[in-house]
Amino acid sequence: MTKHAQHVFPSERGWSVRKAGSSRASSLHSTQQEAIEAAAELARKQRTDLYIYGRDGRIRERISYGNDR
Repeated sequence: MTKHAQHVFPSERGWSVRKAGSSRASSLHSTQQEAIEAAAELARKQRTDLYIYGRDGRIRERISYGNDR
């Protein structure tokens, strides 16, 4: 996992977007789709990965915006 990756997690108030290693959310959203769109924009700008978690806390999808070969 890259240290700058973005993560979309379920939270008590909806869905949160957090940078890898951060304990605080960079943004909160009412729907998972809104959170994914916000996190994807950050991941594209940072050229890193996006990890999307389901309500069960397991990673359900990983999208790479980095320089993977």
